[in-house]
Amino acid sequence: MELTNKPDFEQAMKRVEAWFRHDVLDRPPVRFALHNAEYSHGPGAAGRWKNLKERWFDSEYQVDAFAASLKNRLFHAETFPIFWPNLGPNIYAAFHGAELEYGEVTSWVQHCIHDWEDASKLKFDTQNVYYRKIEEMTALALQKCGTDFLVGYTDLHGSLDCVADWRDPQMLCMDLMDCPEKVHEAVKQADANFLSLFNHFDRTLKAHGQLSVTWMGIPSKGKMHIPSCDFTSLISTDDFCEFYLPSLKTEIKHMDHNVFHLDGKGMLRHLDTLLALPEIQAIQWVQGVGTDQPIMQWLDVIKKIQAAGKGVVVDLQMDELEPFIAAMSPQGLFLCLAAEESVQPDILKRLMKW
Repeated sequence: MELTNKPDFEQAMKRVEAWFRHDVLDRPPVRFALHNAEYSHGPGAAGRWKNLKERWFDSEYQVDAFAASLKNRLFHAETFPIFWPNLGPNIYAAFHGAELEYGEVTSWVQHCIHDWEDASKLKFDTQNVYYRKIEEMTALALQKCGTDFLVGYTDLHGSLDCVADWRDPQMLCMDLMDCPEKVHEAVKQADANFLSLFNHFDRTLKAHGQLSVTWMGIPSKGKMHIPSCDFTSLISTDDFCEFYLPSLKTEIKHMDHNVFHLDGKGMLRHLDTLLALPEIQAIQWVQGVGTDQPIMQWLDVIKKIQAAGKGVVVDLQMDELEPFIAAMSPQGLFLCLAAEESVQPDILKRLMKW
């Protein structure tokens, strides 16, 4: 594959592939953007649409705006130009009939299981307005990408996270105690179409010569998956193992590469369970904001993941880079740095000496 604004594409992919094997080719891979950087500012163009949903649903605008953002840019290191169709993180729940509300930079789901009898109204539907829009956006991006950018698949959250979208996280916490059988039934309902949907997007992209990639920006020539369940930050590890782990095991066994999205210190109670799963090659550690920064307070967590033979995706601020290098081994690390393009070559030279 060749990309106009990334002449070192093949070498970058070799570093990513080595990282999946927990090897270091010549330096740790680096993405010059932080987690959720795409949500740090709105796309603008106010007044062109009647409401925010219309802007989100304007496929032509979304693809063209992304393509325009690539002009006069070079993508250094393991930073790739990737358009992935995005209607928000709750899109999988919406494919079953839930409705989404839109803000400037993200969307929220309207909880639709107010009583467990409401679950029977939910049905995965390929004629659903959200599903058809993601299909349209994907097709348009594939038509327009040429050698300018990669096209990925949308953000998919199934299993217990999907049930939390339908039900409401606070209510679902009570349900785990009051009616666990209803939760199990809903998880089965959420699981039923997940892998077939993933396969559909994967086949579509591969048929057009694309890789497997989504919001994290780490491509794979196989099947790349970002398993996650942020809801489990609210529950015990016993409940994690009962209500989520079976779904997780099914998902990751289906994939070639899995990077688990571990979002915040509330998830750390489940880390040992995750590290015991051989199909998970890496953990994305998201330490949070405020008092959960800086990264240096989490070095023991990162070293524990490394010691288990897993890769670690970690966000760093520029002033954290040198102390982080001094304290850590580069083995298995994938760094995400918000650095100006002008200083990126110097950062790469420094990392070659690590």
